[in-house]
Amino acid sequence: MIHFFGNRKKVIFPYHQLKRDVHAHILPGLDDGSPDEAHSEALIKGMIDLGYTEFTATPHVMCDLFGNNREGIIKTRDGFVSDMKAKGLELSIAAGAEYLVDEQLEQLLKEGAPLLTIQGNRVLIEVSFIEPPHRLHDVIFELFVKGYEPVFAHPERYSFYFRDRSALKRLKDMGCLMQCNLLSFGGYYGKSVKEFAQWIAEQGWVNMLGTDLHHQRHLEGLQKLSFSKGLQHALATVSQ
Repeated sequence: MIHFFGNRKKVIFPYHQLKRDVHAHILPGLDDGSPDEAHSEALIKGMIDLGYTEFTATPHVMCDLFGNNREGIIKTRDGFVSDMKAKGLELSIAAGAEYLVDEQLEQLLKEGAPLLTIQGNRVLIEVSFIEPPHRLHDVIFELFVKGYEPVFAHPERYSFYFRDRSALKRLKDMGCLMQCNLLSFGGYYGKSVKEFAQWIAEQGWVNMLGTDLHHQRHLEGLQKLSFSKGLQHALATVSQ
């Protein structure tokens, strides 16, 4: 007997519906993402094959690590885009950043220094995976005061929010947007992260979906990501 159902083709996530990736570490040599131009080119071509047409580069900005700043990120973006254009590859890459909520970000806000955004006035922020900073709410409030709209990167990956979901709800109630990683819904970071990502999506809290692309393994995971029920919930509420 022939079992036709076993050959049913898996539906891959429709990346073309997003068109734009809002969180990716694709600029060469700036952080723990792509180490050089060759890797960046390969990653971006893989993303184009998936259906993306626009990209926002979001190198890490954090105290005492990587040394990234606004000017350096923009300069690297411009140089990379120019080099790719010379090779016949026209790219639309916005220069953004992923700001760790730390003393450096607080100082930038205090000085009134312009921050790199991922879309309009939206600033992507992250916190330590060990525990959130004591002044997280103060920094979020200050971002609003300065005219920014904070976007909390990959909330589903923080184990302390697994245990206290009301703390995450408080951030949402403050007006903080939520950006979940696509790979979280596929179990790339583990079962607990997958289940929490699905729960966040079911609450209607997912405002943006990003790849958080760092390397080839991430790209391979994205190429196999199925369009799960959790992702269907998430896609229904995204605003990118």
